[in-house]
Amino acid sequence: MTKHDDLWVFGYGSLMWRPGFAYADVRPALLKGWHRSFCLYSMHYRGTPEQPGLVLGLDRGGSCKGLAFRVPAAEADITIGYLNERELVGYAYRPHWAAVTLDDGRKVRAYTFVADRGHRHYAGALGLERQAAIIMDGAGATGLNRDYLINTVRQLEADGFIDKSLHALLVEVERQTGLIDMGAGI
Repeated sequence: MTKHDDLWVFGYGSLMWRPGFAYADVRPALLKGWHRSFCLYSMHYRGTPEQPGLVLGLDRGGSCKGLAFRVPAAEADITIGYLNERELVGYAYRPHWAAVTLDDGRKVRAYTFVADRGHRHYAGALGLERQAAIIMDGAGATGLNRDYLINTVRQLEADGFIDKSLHALLVEVERQTGLIDMGAGI
């Protein structure tokens, strides 16, 4: 990217429904080689050190549908600064430039964040029930962990994307919520 190029940002989780930066255009996009996964413990935004939550990261393999935001070149540096401050809390992400394919077939280079598998907050591939249990109990500086899951699934559906693993996770969270509500939990 040069100083005269617009910046593309690839969002796959909360950036899809709460980007927090100004953009000139947003397009559905596909990223190959990475998949969306609740693979990172959150000790700040959706959990605490005493009761970690889980947040999405891009983990190796597969593909991921998300949104690509075009930021005018004049706003690129301030946007990258904002994103780094927001996403690198705890440093469980690594900034990454990736080729994404926009819905019109164009390929662009986009700034995004991938899971740092070597970081102590990397949870890896937890089972569905374990992920749901962590998400059920998680709450942090920006709210309940399950709201993060719900908002992401709703945004994916609004954009016409299907993410079977996130939908299954939401169904499991709803099942566990029902068990608690019936008195079988707490």
